[in-house]
Amino acid sequence: MPEAPKATKPASSIPEAHRRILDFIENVTANAGAVQERVLFEILSQNACAEYLHRHGLVGRSAADTDAFRRQVPLVAYEDIQPDILRIANGDTSPILSGRPISEFLTSSGTSGGERKLMPSIDDELDRRTLFYKLMMPVINQFVPNLDKGKAMYLFFVKSETRTPGGLLARPVLTSYYKSRHFIDRPYDAFNVYTSPTEAVLCVDSYQSMYAQLLCGLAQNLEVVRVGAVFASGFIRSIKFLEKHWPRLCKDIRTGTVDPEITDGSLREAVGRVLRRPDPALADRIESECRKQSWQGIIPRIWPNTKFIDVIVTGAMAQYIPTLEYYGNGLPLACTMYGSSECYFGLNLDPMCKPGDVAYTLIPTMAYFEFLPTNIAEPTKKDLVGLVDVELGEEYELVVTTYAGLYRYRVGDVLRVAGFKNKAPQFNFVRRKNVLLSIDSDKTDEVELHAAITDAVGNLEPFGASLAEYTSYSDTRSAPGHYVLYWELSKGGSAAVPPSVFEDCCLAVEESLNSVYRQGRASDRSIGPLEIRIVEEGTFDKLMDYALSQGASINQYKAPRCVKPGPVVDLMDSKVKCRFFSPKCPKWAPGNKQWTIKEN
Repeated sequence: MPEAPKATKPASSIPEAHRRILDFIENVTANAGAVQERVLFEILSQNACAEYLHRHGLVGRSAADTDAFRRQVPLVAYEDIQPDILRIANGDTSPILSGRPISEFLTSSGTSGGERKLMPSIDDELDRRTLFYKLMMPVINQFVPNLDKGKAMYLFFVKSETRTPGGLLARPVLTSYYKSRHFIDRPYDAFNVYTSPTEAVLCVDSYQSMYAQLLCGLAQNLEVVRVGAVFASGFIRSIKFLEKHWPRLCKDIRTGTVDPEITDGSLREAVGRVLRRPDPALADRIESECRKQSWQGIIPRIWPNTKFIDVIVTGAMAQYIPTLEYYGNGLPLACTMYGSSECYFGLNLDPMCKPGDVAYTLIPTMAYFEFLPTNIAEPTKKDLVGLVDVELGEEYELVVTTYAGLYRYRVGDVLRVAGFKNKAPQFNFVRRKNVLLSIDSDKTDEVELHAAITDAVGNLEPFGASLAEYTSYSDTRSAPGHYVLYWELSKGGSAAVPPSVFEDCCLAVEESLNSVYRQGRASDRSIGPLEIRIVEEGTFDKLMDYALSQGASINQYKAPRCVKPGPVVDLMDSKVKCRFFSPKCPKWAPGNKQWTIKEN
């Protein structure tokens, strides 16, 4: 793979608007402690009339007392504030959480932790998020030149909104942004010109939106200098869409018309403005590439001026890295930002680094940040550490206090301190706390599971097979219960994979898991043999379709790494082609126990 570019742009060549942004980042990170104290004071002052703060003793002279806040306001999870959220959702307009009116709710993705959560938002949060987006391009421009000389083929999607009983909009954070004046009426910026018309982004029909955005990206292929989506999974889904529909897309380019299945009038008109005229030569070139047996390097083959792929590849998205590298043929993977429905958090100030080295610098103006050490079994507010007080190499759970009315809210993300930008820490994303498998006293988190599966799938390589997608399930219906892995395979060779190889994969996963699991299997016999269920091709597309039908956002969707009994397990089981079990117990040495304290 080619070396990722380093920031070598001379200061004199940086545009003035970019210089101001870079100076802002330099200033707030150099003064991170003072900025955080000011942010907390602003939040408390703005929300001084909030019932929630009064409930915890912040009234009168202590309303904006930052020390009183740290002494008196408790740590909370979503379940703790859900009654207040529901009061607002049901129409109570009194200042419950925020001194300013709640303008809408931002919904969590709802694909990895159960029910969808409602996060309060206020009008000026859009200003904060828009500023956050403005920070990214000046950073990237230091590493990759001439991005103002081309376009970005970024695949953006919206979700149709719902309303709470009280009439407030409830929608994903990206839908909120894309449908706002900040995006629709954004001023021209040569560094942020997209191939997708706004009408295509705002089309709620995901098929028509995807088709139109890919068609526009193909029609402007030589102008494209960067490609991407929010998550790696969404971008790969677009490539899979292209694999299926390229003949129709090429026909549209060849004839200068839009496929009749695109029925949205405004969308057809917008795409027509991009196509303008028939281009049979371009259609022939794209068709020639898509007809080839191998799709390795398809991105630079079709979009030859692409400099990088911009997608999130940290956390659960890391498993898509090999696929992106296959399609990108060594193009750098730029992982630029870290955010959630609760708040936007940080930027990767070295966006062309290798995926495994991604570290996010938290921007101190976005919220008030605190951190819980993960090595404490039952942490309390007394254990919280401030932004500038975290220690290099240590892991923490992120806790936020926001302008919109979340106070000491446990986000559920575990971060590791990787370094510092001035006084502001830089974090590796480690895992989501609530994604794990457990049968007995064992606890397997997402990172450990991914590493074990990565070790095991090497057994498939001699047969030309690879793992396209996976999820897992703690099957407690058997006695004893056992881990189940659902695997969807990509088959590149002609040789069938023998059953014994899949059994070897089962054992390889178990051998890679922690000693508590292996003790349960080999000594206590409290855990049954691990099972791999091979599912039909396209099963995980069906899983995504199901999640979307239940209200998940196509922008925020991530294939769940663990699933629970119910419709999802039923769907997966209906697509199982064959099953394999670990043929024997993994190794476990009772004299060499390694105890790992993990939080629930």
